[in-house]
Amino acid sequence: MHAWICSNPEAGPEGLSWQDVPTPQPGKGEVRVAIKAASLNFPDLLIVQGKYQIKPNPPFVPGAEFAGVVEAVGDGVKHLAVGTSVAGFAGTGGFGTHTVCPAAVLMPLPPAFSFEDGAAFLCTYGTSYHALMDRAALKAGETVLVLGAAGGVGTAAIQIAKAAGARVIAAASSDDKCALCQQLGADATINYSTGNLREELKALTEGKGPDVVYDPVGGDLTEAAFRSIAWRGRYLIIGFAQGQIPALPLNLALLKGASILGVFWGEFAKREPANNAACLMQLAAWYMEGKIKPLIEHTLPMSQLKEAFTLMGTRQVRGKVVLINEG
Repeated sequence: MHAWICSNPEAGPEGLSWQDVPTPQPGKGEVRVAIKAASLNFPDLLIVQGKYQIKPNPPFVPGAEFAGVVEAVGDGVKHLAVGTSVAGFAGTGGFGTHTVCPAAVLMPLPPAFSFEDGAAFLCTYGTSYHALMDRAALKAGETVLVLGAAGGVGTAAIQIAKAAGARVIAAASSDDKCALCQQLGADATINYSTGNLREELKALTEGKGPDVVYDPVGGDLTEAAFRSIAWRGRYLIIGFAQGQIPALPLNLALLKGASILGVFWGEFAKREPANNAACLMQLAAWYMEGKIKPLIEHTLPMSQLKEAFTLMGTRQVRGKVVLINEG
């Protein structure tokens, strides 16, 4: 098999090398997957820069999210068989032709699921569903502000919030991205590069503010968005794509009766597998009903991983970048 190897995380994407490595055999509770497609998520970039909270011991194969076909099954695996199409989120191992991972991190794919969609599904939709429906207990008729709305988790959040019956205000950094968010179902948009986030939120909500704020961006948008939140609002901390971890005056939470909720889907999936499985079942049902579908802007050969990281590093990607193993 071949895989992209990270031997020195401090070297970043340029330090990755495509190598011929031994094909691993699955152990107890594991399966080997022939990878058909893998997608990039922002943590994939951080992990090869040594900046992510989880730091695998080098050398390792990056790539958290992938889809493919089960090729071999270890002892004790009951729910998967050779030939089953699956999507997986294993944290590492996805940027190669094969990977061995715990069977528990794999979801069988219905026949209507393409490998490209499967590779772009679990992390962004799992994160957004856990955030909006589990952590924030979003109700139909409430208003959701999605920051960084044209990115991978942002586009998923728009679709999930709409499927749940919420009103969505999508905030993004350009008019082009805002137009895309409207195509995905957003009821209103804010270009925070040219407009005033607080003033526009006040106008769009008649002074009430959003009930839920979904924030994968962080940085200087966080305090402005939190100051605008509604009474009993829920602020979802998804990540820090802007690079800066913000600090909030906690008196704002007191004054608004608001909650600040951390969202770490990967840990949720490990600690609460039954709850996570129920979330994924609902997401799969919505996919089959046509209510949600990953937005994939770029599809590249697996050999162009470094180019894919360059696209992600510019923060210009709308939706997801997916890598394909040809043949």
